[in-house]
Amino acid sequence: MRIAVTYENGNIFQHFGRTEQFKVYDIDNGKVIASEVVGTNGNGHGALAGVLNELHADTLICGGIGGGAQAALAAANIRLYGGVSGNADEAVEALLADKLEYDANVHCDHHGEHHHHEGGCGSHGCGSDHACTDH
Repeated sequence: MRIAVTYENGNIFQHFGRTEQFKVYDIDNGKVIASEVVGTNGNGHGALAGVLNELHADTLICGGIGGGAQAALAAANIRLYGGVSGNADEAVEALLADKLEYDANVHCDHHGEHHHHEGGCGSHGCGSDHACTDH
């Protein structure tokens, strides 16, 4: 198993399409045996599914993610655990312990009526009272 996490400064980056790094974890017998931080080479949004494919990731943990990216991940047979925040390493350990809290219906909608600023989900951490929601 190979788990990728949208990554920034030790935490889960909150906008899949704008992540500049993934932390990739190699799993064997339910334990992390290796990890590394990998850049996305400037790719964004739908192209990131291809990056994950090249990394041989079969699972993704992230914050907000749009429908197009979700479809690209599904087409690549990459399992999605979205709507997750906090420390990346702790999220992977929680997933391995079958205790990860995630939102199966997560999405990130940048056209919502409450988005009054530039920068997308990654710039504000997908807090409350805006369009990046867990429905």
